[in-house]
Amino acid sequence: MTLEQFYKGKKIFLTGHTGFKGSWLSAVLTDMGAEVKGYALAPNTNPSLYELLGLEKATQSVIGNILDADKLKKEVISFKPDIVFHLAAQPLVRLSYKEPVETIQTNVIGTANLFEAVRQTPSVKVLINITSDKCYENKETDVPYKETSPMGGYDPYSASKGMAELLTSCYRNSFFNIKEYGKSHNTALASCRAGNVIGGGDYALDRIVPDCARALSKGEQIVLRNPLATRPWQHVLEPLFGYMLLGKKLWVDPSLAQGWNFGPNPSDVRTVEDLVKLFLKTWGGGSYRVEPCAKLHEAKLLHLDIEKAFKLLNWRPVYDFDKAVKETALWYKNFYEGADIKAFTLKQISEYRENYGKLNKEID
Repeated sequence: MTLEQFYKGKKIFLTGHTGFKGSWLSAVLTDMGAEVKGYALAPNTNPSLYELLGLEKATQSVIGNILDADKLKKEVISFKPDIVFHLAAQPLVRLSYKEPVETIQTNVIGTANLFEAVRQTPSVKVLINITSDKCYENKETDVPYKETSPMGGYDPYSASKGMAELLTSCYRNSFFNIKEYGKSHNTALASCRAGNVIGGGDYALDRIVPDCARALSKGEQIVLRNPLATRPWQHVLEPLFGYMLLGKKLWVDPSLAQGWNFGPNPSDVRTVEDLVKLFLKTWGGGSYRVEPCAKLHEAKLLHLDIEKAFKLLNWRPVYDFDKAVKETALWYKNFYEGADIKAFTLKQISEYRENYGKLNKEID
């Protein structure tokens, strides 16, 4: 059964549907024929990918805060979803230094609120909590982090994601234990840690790809803070298809209710400067300069080990680093040149699905 066949007609509750990754996931799921209900704050960027894709018409959209436990519970219970993807979060490292308490409340207490809502919704068979590769205790070595590596977090954002992982483990053991599956509950709870996702439509502050697009669209130089910092870069569709594959497999095998890494191949862990140079080449011009800013700690090295997903899920990345950056730069270039960006986005999704189907034979 293909992913499209599996998700067609499924009722999906998606938190954070107005954000960057949430908008892409909403677009993919609705394109596959799923019934999507989103719950999130209103879009906080201009432009907004959610609005550019017209997702308010394609989904049942509820604007709300996941810290509003009563409203969140009401919306989950009334929808009776089959699968829940939790993406809502405060996702920015540098903002977490300015708003540490708000970051922890959103990323930890908000997650607990969702888990409590699902506990009261018997229809939910699969619950997937999307955290971050920043959840690990990063020692900044060349050794990639496995799912069994210790949780940690230097900055408030990373710490909040480590906390969210511990919370997920707590609820999985205490309330969604697979040994009791089908008795006291019907839900398989997993968590996913992705690499640094890139793709069209991200307009968040203090992220290198949006910074590139904004600068180039205005004819300005791109400013780099940490050009030699390495990251596990991957196109946004890579982890999203990983999450969906995991959801499909959890539906029939709750023993997969564990933590999972979805990152690029080791050869695609590259520097910020590598990304910018390739972005400029695809764009067809432009330049950059290095300008260190305020001394807030940001990790310089971060690698993920994806062997577990490869062996147990038969998942593997479709695009290499060059292809991921090229597709990302082309999205922004087309947007600023006035192309039909919804059609272009759906075209990128269609092309990725075709390549994914060829590489990941288990969905055929």
